[in-house]
Amino acid sequence: MFGLPDPTSFDPALIIPAVMAMGAVFMAIQSVLGLVSNAQTKRIVNRRLQFKERFATHNEAMVELRKSRGLDREGNLAMSLLWLNQLIVRSGLKFEPVKWAAMSAAGSLVPAGLAFVYAGGIWVAVPVYVVFLLVAPLVVIKHLAGQRAKKMASQLPDALQIVCRSLEAGHPVATAVSLVAREMPDPIGTEFGMAADEVSYGMSLTNAVQRMAERAGDPDVELFAATVRLQEKTGGNLTELLKSNTDTIRGRQTMRLKVRAASSEGRTSAMILTSAPFMVMAAIHMLRPEFYGNVIGDPLIQYGFAGLFVWMVIGNLVMNKMINFKM
Repeated sequence: MFGLPDPTSFDPALIIPAVMAMGAVFMAIQSVLGLVSNAQTKRIVNRRLQFKERFATHNEAMVELRKSRGLDREGNLAMSLLWLNQLIVRSGLKFEPVKWAAMSAAGSLVPAGLAFVYAGGIWVAVPVYVVFLLVAPLVVIKHLAGQRAKKMASQLPDALQIVCRSLEAGHPVATAVSLVAREMPDPIGTEFGMAADEVSYGMSLTNAVQRMAERAGDPDVELFAATVRLQEKTGGNLTELLKSNTDTIRGRQTMRLKVRAASSEGRTSAMILTSAPFMVMAAIHMLRPEFYGNVIGDPLIQYGFAGLFVWMVIGNLVMNKMINFKM
């Protein structure tokens, strides 16, 4: 009736070849997905070993890895602006200031062009361009640093478990740290790897772990560094201390997830209240271009829009303080 094939018209002899063909296609797809997954895993695991593969000695690789993170040859902050240098190190980005400046200069042309067309000409476009040129890279780097710190904190309990099992097997602490560098993906693998290299070249474990905590910028990693310092000064079973440390970190992460779930309504309200005015303005401008076009040149309208934008920013900052809790 609807043009569907008649089931009785199928040849039974073709059922088995058809099933085998479908199975072969399914296995081929699974094989391709497996190869892609293995290649991705290998790429992620070997990312922190790229410098060691490119250089003949571990010392050269360690120095180049430090330079790529914005550090000097000794592993200290290389820039005079310490807060900016520390932010760049914590972001995990490859230190390329010329490339960043070019990208920021090109990207700032978009808001500056919009300001030139809709907000009053060159006298408004130039300040907008300068503000975006200077502020946008800092916002992006700070966001990436925060995301990297969160990912490292989520990986830290598993890394500490590897350390505990290695210590229980009789390995020294330096070997346990290097085992994490080989087994864990970035970013925790790179940070533990840099600490292991520093220990192998004569630095004490306490200083190496403290440097790792400074590079990470996460309170959970700082707690791990404090545990190592405490064990060095007072003695005791490091394995039991790290196990207790792992339980504490997991408990704090669970509490953070509960707080995030409880504050999800506030975050959603903030996104809706922030996006709704812009969406309404865009819709009105598309349907009735003369609604704003006839008055956009009036200084009173321009000052009003600027004041509303500042008020919206203040409201978002207040809501951000209300829904974010540090633990």
